[in-house]
Amino acid sequence: MNLARPAARRKARIEIIPLIDIMFFLLACFMLVSLKMIDMKGVKINLPVASTGSAEKKSDFVTVTVDSIGSLFWDKERVDSDVLVEKAKELIKKDEEAKIYVRGDKDALHGEVIATLDKLRAVGVKKVIFEIKAADGSATASNTQK
Repeated sequence: MNLARPAARRKARIEIIPLIDIMFFLLACFMLVSLKMIDMKGVKINLPVASTGSAEKKSDFVTVTVDSIGSLFWDKERVDSDVLVEKAKELIKKDEEAKIYVRGDKDALHGEVIATLDKLRAVGVKKVIFEIKAADGSATASNTQK
């Protein structure tokens, strides 16, 4: 015996709109994470804040960091001043127009940052850029060559 149902039986279907929402959310998350990873080439330090910094595109660069106790880092590798000079010489031999970003901790002594700059300029580095933090919190660069 077949009894009639009060509501017609509906076929199951896949709702695509929530799936699209989730995919856009994941895409946005991956984009934000990948943009934050670009900034992580050097050692994490407290950059000094300046309101007049200008953003500069970072591509094919090396980061030299002077931390608060005066230690030197080539990208994320801790080096002493002699190794820093040798690495800078090798870089200049490969590319005379190589850019070096100097990042000095806000608590580092001014003389240590200037001594690092002097060593880099002595081996022939022409493009030295100081990295600072803008007043809005984003990392910017202050170029010494205009």
